[in-house]
Amino acid sequence: MDRRKFLAGCLGLPLLAHVDAGHAQVGLTKIIFPFAAGAGGDTLCRLIAQEIAPVLQRTVVVENRTGGDGLIGIKSVRGASPDGSMVLVTTGPTMYLLPMVETTPSFDSAKDFVPVSLLARFEFAVVIGPAIDAADFKGFVAWLKAHPDKTSFGVPSNGTIPHFMGSKLEKDLGIPLTRVPYRGSAPILNDLVGGHISFGITTLADALPQHRAKGVKIVAVSSAQRSPFAPEVLTLKESGIDLVADAWYGMWLPAGSPPEFASKLGAAASAALAKPEVKEKLTAIGLIPVGSNAEGLSKELAANTAFWQPIVKATGYRIEN
Repeated sequence: MDRRKFLAGCLGLPLLAHVDAGHAQVGLTKIIFPFAAGAGGDTLCRLIAQEIAPVLQRTVVVENRTGGDGLIGIKSVRGASPDGSMVLVTTGPTMYLLPMVETTPSFDSAKDFVPVSLLARFEFAVVIGPAIDAADFKGFVAWLKAHPDKTSFGVPSNGTIPHFMGSKLEKDLGIPLTRVPYRGSAPILNDLVGGHISFGITTLADALPQHRAKGVKIVAVSSAQRSPFAPEVLTLKESGIDLVADAWYGMWLPAGSPPEFASKLGAAASAALAKPEVKEKLTAIGLIPVGSNAEGLSKELAANTAFWQPIVKATGYRIEN
């Protein structure tokens, strides 16, 4: 299976300080971002880097190390010197889905990294085209049952959260669905408008502009509560589907990093995310600032791993490596 078709919408980064016996030293901290510059995760990295540099008393830079669906960046931090010079910030799905689908896992998130903080959340949406006469998700399900020959749906790539959301929906609804992988959300939305597929599962942020312009319709969001970006849209749980599938960015250090420094870094990142000007910039691009401690990040990762493991296993999807 081609890795380039694996994870869409997953981002990452690193940043940090030089540590000796738990104390930060003046120097350079690299924020490693495993995906291309310009997207929401990259913006998140640069905002945090700017805010934490004075606190850590270090020069903090963002470095984009792309490739391997995030693995190039992840591997560059795994095994790095635990001196605070490198930090990883990436999406949760890269940290729990990649080890699930690789035939030989390239890393162990628990053994190879020290958790620092949960940073921000983003959401997924079930989106339909203008040709489908449905006011909400339940109406859309009724439409699917009445049109069993029109059950194709688009996902940004194979092996992503939208991919496995589709598998869960197929099982829960009892309706055979045909998954169509794309390269990102834009072509999915174009094919929805053109009537080439019946629905798509994309990030909410990607679908919102056309939803607001009446080009497509978001019929459900995957978050636990209604999205602040589309409060009129019901969640999947409100629509009768036991599925919560938001995604998030987290921050990690290489294994062996001093817990005192991890705590200091997490506190600095959380303080940055609490600033009104930072919140405003992140919500403008569809990110929900969170901030936590190491325990909060570990619990989030463990919960997501436990939830998605049986779903992913049931699909039989694997990446040869």
